Amino acid sequence: MPERIRVLSVLVEDGPNTLSKVSGLIRRRGFHVHSISVGPSQQPGRSRITLQIDHGHAEADQVRKQLERLVEVIEIEDVTGQLVHSRELVVAKVKSSEVPSLVERGAKVLDSGPDGTTVEFAGEGKDVGEFIEELLHHGVLDVARSGPVVMRRTA
Repeated sequence: MPERIRVLSVLVEDGPNTLSKVSGLIRRRGFHVHSISVGPSQQPGRSRITLQIDHGHAEADQVRKQLERLVEVIEIEDVTGQLVHSRELVVAKVKSSEVPSLVERGAKVLDSGPDGTTVEFAGEGKDVGEFIEELLHHGVLDVARSGPVVMRRTA
């Protein structure tokens, strides 16, 4: 991961405006968000936000301090450089003739039709990036990529 990318894992209370407040705070401060992923946590009524912020260490600390002021924020952890499980997902529609080579790379077929086949691939960000590069050589018709989700390794 580039040195200027910081990864923050933020536990928040669910609410109708929580994501707007978090993203608005970051936008107002002029920080560039490389990616943002949100999903439910193991605790009912709470969600986990994973932020990749494109700035140096001091700026990431500023983002963290600003986020800590939000009532909805319960916990923030900077997991940059720590041992984590990190996964991203890409879903792409490709020409049906290209599917065997993509399945060989680890893609899974989701759907097939006369206008193409939809495949998914999940892995580390680097692997997903390489898969997308491969797609560009294989007649990609459409593609969607998630941001990362991270969890600290336990062992």
